[in-house]
Amino acid sequence: MRTTAIEMEDRVDELLTILDRDIRHIQSSLSRLDELRSLVVKRDDIALGKLLESIRSESDNYKNNELKRRLIRKELSAALNCNLNQMTLSRLEAELTGEKKAQISKRKAMLRSLTEQLKKEHRGTALLLSDCARFNNLLLRSVFELGKTGTITYNSSGFTKRQADIAFVNLQV
Repeated sequence: MRTTAIEMEDRVDELLTILDRDIRHIQSSLSRLDELRSLVVKRDDIALGKLLESIRSESDNYKNNELKRRLIRKELSAALNCNLNQMTLSRLEAELTGEKKAQISKRKAMLRSLTEQLKKEHRGTALLLSDCARFNNLLLRSVFELGKTGTITYNSSGFTKRQADIAFVNLQV
């Protein structure tokens, strides 16, 4: 029984290390979203490409952490005689006592706070990108409709004027 408790404590220590990496990853994701929004507004395509490459690289490295978390979760669920789907931080927190319980509670609260912030920032970034796409579509539509014959415009006195002779691009050399 004593070896099982020691093994469980070792697994909890490993889980705490993994949760710390999760926290750093979410914090990094938050800063990358800020950087992404800034670069989109500045229209810096080169820096956006570098940021995308950096995100891909970090994502590949983070997969290892996810695999470790799944393995420890599986080991902890076996040690606590519960289903893998039931093995959550709340369940683990209920089983622990003392300092380990406090550490798990602290990480859980931080992860909850960071994920809420990440959801909010993600939603804001998605809205920004959606507005950029909508604005670009409006610009393109207005550019391509500019050269169409039969476009009606209004002058300062409110009368209509057909623009039949406007061409957007002059093809003469």
